[in-house]
Amino acid sequence: MPRGWSTITCHEGLRVLLHQEGVSFQRLKTWKQSHDPDFEAKKNRILHLYGLMDGTHDVEPGDPDVVLCVDEFGPLNLQPHPGRHWAVQGGGGAQPRRRRRATYTRPHGVRHLLAAYDLSRDRLYGHIKPRKRRGEFLVFLRYLRTLYPPEVRIGLVLDNFSPHLSTNDDPRVGVWAAANNIELAYTPTNASWLNRIEAQFQALRYFTLDGTDHASHHAQASMIRRYIAWRNRNAHDRRFREIVNRAKVA
Repeated sequence: MPRGWSTITCHEGLRVLLHQEGVSFQRLKTWKQSHDPDFEAKKNRILHLYGLMDGTHDVEPGDPDVVLCVDEFGPLNLQPHPGRHWAVQGGGGAQPRRRRRATYTRPHGVRHLLAAYDLSRDRLYGHIKPRKRRGEFLVFLRYLRTLYPPEVRIGLVLDNFSPHLSTNDDPRVGVWAAANNIELAYTPTNASWLNRIEAQFQALRYFTLDGTDHASHHAQASMIRRYIAWRNRNAHDRRFREIVNRAKVA
C-alpha cells in the first residue's frame, strides 16, 4: 500500500481502476439446463394454465377451472437458521443477543411441508408431515380436492419427484387424478423453477425460518401454520409482495 493511503482509500482506488477497465463485482448462480425431450410441450402447457388464471389465455376444451401449484418444502430441521433481525446495537440491553448454537447432531428427525398455492384464490395451503411418501402425498391431494365441488376441474402443476408419479408398480396418483376430475401438469426435468409455488416458499423461508432457532418441531410447525394464516389474510402486504416478486420466474 502506498505511504499515506488508508485501507478505505486503497479499496476505493481499486474500485475506480476496475471500473475503468470494465470490471465490476458480480454474483453468480448455477443453472442446470433441462434436457427433457418434451421440454417445450410441458413448458407451454404450464404457461397456458398460468395464462388461464391470469386472464391472458382463452379457455380451451378440457382446460381446468382452477390451477394449484404443488410441491414439498423442507426438510425442516431443528437447527439455528442465519438471518437478519432487529436487536440492540452491540448485543447489549436487558436481554442481550445470544450466539447461535452449534448443531453437531440432530436427534429429533425432520419434518416436511406439503404445500399448494391456489392461483385462483391467491391462497397457500400446507400440511406438515414426518414423511413425504406417495401415501402422504395422496392424503394431501384428497384434502385439496375437498376445497372445490367435484364438478370443478382442477389442474395441478408439480415436479417429477417420485411420489408425484404413477409407475407400473404404483399407479395410484394417476388413477386417483383421472377419477377425481384432476389434470396433472408436470414440469420438465430440471425445470422446477416453472412452478410458481417456489416464489411462495421464498417468502415462507424469510418470514418463518430466517434468524430462528426453534426448540421443537411443534414450535416450528406452529410458526409455519401461523404464517400461512397471516399470508392468506395479507396477500397484498407490501413487504410480502416485494419478496415474492423478486423470486418470480414464470
